[in-house]
Amino acid sequence: MALLFEPIHFGTLELDNRIIIAPMCQYSANDKGELSYWHEQQWANYALSGAGLCIIEATAVQPEGRISYADLGLWNDLQRAQMKALLAKVKTLSPMPFAVQLAHAGRKASTDKPWLGKDQFAPDHAQGWQTVSASNLPFNPTDHAPHALSLNEIEQVIADFASAAVRAVDAGFDLIEIHAAHGYLLHQFMSPLSNVRDDEYGGSFENRIRLTLEVFQAMKQVVPEGYPIGVRLSATDWMDAQGGWNIQSTVGVAKALEQLGAAYIHVSSAGLHAQQSIEIGPSYQVPFAHAIKQAVHRIPVISVGLITEAVQAEEILQNQYADAIGLARAMLYDPRWPWHAAAELGGQIAIAPQYLRCQPHGLKDLFHPFPVQE
Repeated sequence: MALLFEPIHFGTLELDNRIIIAPMCQYSANDKGELSYWHEQQWANYALSGAGLCIIEATAVQPEGRISYADLGLWNDLQRAQMKALLAKVKTLSPMPFAVQLAHAGRKASTDKPWLGKDQFAPDHAQGWQTVSASNLPFNPTDHAPHALSLNEIEQVIADFASAAVRAVDAGFDLIEIHAAHGYLLHQFMSPLSNVRDDEYGGSFENRIRLTLEVFQAMKQVVPEGYPIGVRLSATDWMDAQGGWNIQSTVGVAKALEQLGAAYIHVSSAGLHAQQSIEIGPSYQVPFAHAIKQAVHRIPVISVGLITEAVQAEEILQNQYADAIGLARAMLYDPRWPWHAAAELGGQIAIAPQYLRCQPHGLKDLFHPFPVQE
């Protein structure tokens, strides 16, 4: 069988295959961070995809941690109750595990929806608020400067990540991913381009990664023993000449997270600086995943970034560049990507029994039904 369709463990959680639906913001919540009908159909669609795991979109741990006014949140019990009810519905369709990515946008918050321009709103705008960050350096020169978090405010951020983790477990999510990538708050603390603090959260590498490690540890303390928590990292700012966060730094924090018990490392890149210069092409981020995979020894690594073809994904695994494949836009374009990959690679995949009749002629062993709750 193709490696893509072999099981894998993220900590104590076993996945049927190595296809991961990577988190993708939908910008479809109401202005209170609550679910909409869009999420109902989207999560159901994910559940029927045949992927090994779905990680839902960046979900804010504080109201001001949302990227936009239309982002999901998990900072209160009503949000938790809504997610719990929706997950219960989704679990009747498929046993596929669902995870939530907990996040704080930091200085990249208070924006419009991307298809409306994604401009940042000023704090006095009806749909805007004062952003926060490691330092008072804006992402774009035209943005309103963020407020540099005080030590007490940093403690509150850590506490709110932990509280959201408790709600995520109660809601029924099988795994939590910490968003420490794409130029959002935790990444802002790690990169020297956005963190010019002179206290215990700034300056040295150890100080700049402190917040990410403390968030992880705080969450680990409040979830059940063995409950898996993974971390998404940006491997580089694509600003090496300017002294930005780079792959060597990412290897360092990945090793520290492995020691603390992370379930996996999910490798992306960029998002920290408006002047980033990215060399984009198929599999362009795979070398970063490979570098981290060579550095960590007990936990799997997810690779993502313009991986669109089944053979391409399989080769990444066969060459041991990564342990699992994250798909984002490819899944939006083709929600049955795992089915088509199984047909192409000769794998087997579990699907809803209602779909068994669509099995292609000559591939009678391609699909098998997964159990469906009554």
